Amino acid sequence: MSFQTEVKQLLHLMIHSLYSNKEIFLRELVSNASDACDKLRFQALKDDALADGQELRVRISADKEANTITIEDNGIGMSRDDVINNLGTIAKSGTAEFLQSLTGDERKDSQLIGQFGVGFYSSFIVAKAVDVYTRKAGLPAAEGVHWHSAGEGEFDIEPIEKEDTGTRIVLHLKAEESEFADTWRLRNLIKKYSDHISVPVQMLQEAPAQESEEDKEETAPDWENVNSAKALWTRPKSEISDEEYQELYHHISHDFGDPLTWSHNKVEGKLDYTSLLYIPKKAPFDLWNRDRVRGLKLYVNRVFIMDDVEQFLPLYLRFVKGIVDSNDLPLNVSREILQSDSTIESIKTAMVKRVLDMLDKLAKKKPDEYQGFWEEFGQVLKEGPAEDFANKEKIAKLLRFATSHTGDAKQDVSLADYIGRMKDGQEKIYYVCADNHQTAKNSPHLEVFRKKGIEVLLLSDRIDEWLMGYLQEFDGKALVDVARGGLDLGDIDTEEEKQAQEKANDEHKDLLERVKSLFADEVEDVRMTHRLVESPACVVVGDNDMGAQMRRIMEAAGQEVPDSKPIFELNPDHPLVTRLESETNEERFADLANILLEQARLAEGSSLHDASGFVARLNKLLLEMMD
Repeated sequence: MSFQTEVKQLLHLMIHSLYSNKEIFLRELVSNASDACDKLRFQALKDDALADGQELRVRISADKEANTITIEDNGIGMSRDDVINNLGTIAKSGTAEFLQSLTGDERKDSQLIGQFGVGFYSSFIVAKAVDVYTRKAGLPAAEGVHWHSAGEGEFDIEPIEKEDTGTRIVLHLKAEESEFADTWRLRNLIKKYSDHISVPVQMLQEAPAQESEEDKEETAPDWENVNSAKALWTRPKSEISDEEYQELYHHISHDFGDPLTWSHNKVEGKLDYTSLLYIPKKAPFDLWNRDRVRGLKLYVNRVFIMDDVEQFLPLYLRFVKGIVDSNDLPLNVSREILQSDSTIESIKTAMVKRVLDMLDKLAKKKPDEYQGFWEEFGQVLKEGPAEDFANKEKIAKLLRFATSHTGDAKQDVSLADYIGRMKDGQEKIYYVCADNHQTAKNSPHLEVFRKKGIEVLLLSDRIDEWLMGYLQEFDGKALVDVARGGLDLGDIDTEEEKQAQEKANDEHKDLLERVKSLFADEVEDVRMTHRLVESPACVVVGDNDMGAQMRRIMEAAGQEVPDSKPIFELNPDHPLVTRLESETNEERFADLANILLEQARLAEGSSLHDASGFVARLNKLLLEMMD
């Protein structure tokens, strides 16, 4: 059988470019073997026939003469279909995307490997060929499988007779990688990378130097544990080094980079559980796939129960990795029980609080590192106020925005920062939504705010308008869309300005009626505005209508949107509006009014209803100016 074409490229890149540290292959294979043992434990809870009484373990041996390494486990094993699916297809959900993301920066690219499920293939960094002998638990001995590949684009597979269940991997080392066939070298690597794994990792005990060859042959192999085989999270925090925490993260997340921060906590009393939560530095490539596997690892009394348990954390915290070990959950726990068990809800509440506290602490003590987190996961965190009403205020403190004061697109201003520099008399937090930062920054709705020196949040992420539908206030201050409804600046406006605003609609009543009659089918209302300084006109959304950005997103997705019309506002002090008011020729009046409305739509980020008509009217106006 053949690998896919892009997979052959991927193997070549992995072997020759991506891994800066060759020894990492052993950690990946031991982690896979440990996972296989954990899976058998779980299956044995439901099927007693799979529990044969053997101690689950991983055994590693080396043969210097043959230049081979063997990694063997007595875990769940694989069937023929499993072998083809797991070993014959590399990163099947994202190989092409992975290849496109490679930049040639070895250190940066190597961090991507663990996100694509290709750890097994790190074997080919040191091996010229790999043999896998496996038999799935519950299948007869005759249904063993042998898989072989030299990592050159093809693999062989055949049925074999295998007496025991589990998987045995034999690496045929390259001549230049013979250092890894040394038992002491392997022992050091196991201690370095896999000491935390709860499954014992064993190697043959070194025979005494005076023991004869005949004695060695008569004595049964004596396997000894090399790792501590104790769950890291069960040890006191004071006894665990940062390096050990990081290695556990590598094991459970398959991420080659170190975590940004972590929190290890033991709870005793009404609930009894231990949690170890990690915040990654980098977002996985499939973060926006809502069907992606996510969640924490669940253990009960140190026995592995379930991988990727979604019930402990809401969807907006799907980037968090970690472990929960609870003594309060029954061993026969199932997904349905997890969903309805009140203990799970209590643990979930505590987990969410702990993650948000971790982020809040990071934001206060290490703002630069938090900014890096925000750039990776900020848009995911913005889902929080809609999903988690109870923690809406805590999440709001963690949000970051670009603003009209900073000018650039970097989202680094918190709502607390904004409130701290509000103008005297300002009682509201103002924001504008647009399809991109430049459109938001240049929105005509900001003109009066620039004039008065009022800061406005510039929102350009696709999720922002949806977010603001749920985040309506912060710290007692209402959040107001400057492109929606009537604009009330409160005490910031002077009495003279307020009186002028009231007079404008009466003084220009005839003009407003003419324009409203012209656009009766296109706009809800026409009125004079004080929000504009330099622009002649703008369109605003009614207080209860869907925002323009959200409307465009839903329409692009083929979703039905409720019927609504914008409000057309004119700047009474602009020369073009004055010219429009004095125009007696109805055809010219209609052309100029149409140009003003279409310009306002363009400035908002909307597309024109009649682009060719707009061009024709604009050309006609230009020709008149030339004449």
